[in-house]
Amino acid sequence: MDPGIICFQHCGPKIFCFSLPDSCPVCEKALDNANFSLLPFRVPYPFVQASQYPCAVVIKPTTGDFMNDYFNSKDLHVGVTTSKGTIVEFDKNGLRHHASLQWGQCLLLDRAPGPWRDHWDATLRSVCAEDCWSPEDYRENSHNCYSFVLKFLVDLGYGSLSRAAKSRTHFCEEFIIPRTTSAGKYISLYRKLKKNGIYVDRTKMD
Repeated sequence: MDPGIICFQHCGPKIFCFSLPDSCPVCEKALDNANFSLLPFRVPYPFVQASQYPCAVVIKPTTGDFMNDYFNSKDLHVGVTTSKGTIVEFDKNGLRHHASLQWGQCLLLDRAPGPWRDHWDATLRSVCAEDCWSPEDYRENSHNCYSFVLKFLVDLGYGSLSRAAKSRTHFCEEFIIPRTTSAGKYISLYRKLKKNGIYVDRTKMD
């Protein structure tokens, strides 16, 4: 759930908080009727609920959630959604189709537009029907969630997403790292606010 981080500037540095304080934490002047150099705005929340994004590729931490438990980009789990928003994933329990709340805070890697829905579902059904997604087939380091999703994307033939899927390294570099890096900044900010209530960004701007 979006915690509602607010950003504003009053007398200099950017200030982040969950609710606007009565006075500026830098100069201590009252903020009612203040002249803001940057008006208060809500920082965009980077996470989505997978079931609300049909025909999408999504990632989440293997355990827990991004905001409280995420520390390492190597510990991520990837899945896809059908045109109805059903989550399809492959893990140690085998291939699963569900609408789990565990995917309520994930990152959207990419999604296909409406005209692709029939082809998306047909390709997904075809890949799921292959006899290599049982719990016994699962291997943590060599035949895992990435194996399933990348196989599906290659068979799908959907532009740059499918081209990148031919290499796990390329896929991670092009689709996962940029999104987790951006989300990591939000997570870091959230944790600072959770600990201190207000965060003053004194980073010098060139």
